[in-house]
Amino acid sequence: MRYLIALLALAGIIDSSLALRVHYDTTTAPCSINEKWDCGIVNHSPYAVMYGVPVAAMGIAGYFLLGLLALWRRRGLLLVASLIGMAFALYLTNIEAHVLGVWCLYCVISQGLIAAILLLAIGWSVWLALRDRHA
Repeated sequence: MRYLIALLALAGIIDSSLALRVHYDTTTAPCSINEKWDCGIVNHSPYAVMYGVPVAAMGIAGYFLLGLLALWRRRGLLLVASLIGMAFALYLTNIEAHVLGVWCLYCVISQGLIAAILLLAIGWSVWLALRDRHA
């Protein structure tokens, strides 16, 4: 389980790195599909930076932490960190849906990755609790 979570975290690091590249790029984003799907608009919006740090860079750090916690078998901390990550991702998704009206493909992929990590972290914790109860 921990290797699967670490692999998903690595995918999140790659995804967030691509979003960070769009954040600093001034050309047309590779995922500029139409007026509703444009990573450039999302990653150049005022919501793409918090406290002077690009949100995509926070994503890289967050996924890195999740991967380490999984590999170190720190299930409780992994569960808490993935819950925080999911809450933050839902906040950003709300901004895309209701404020910007534009979706970023990288952000949607990240939403799926953090949701999968959270579900796996919950499953891992429940499985171990049941295993320990029956041991």
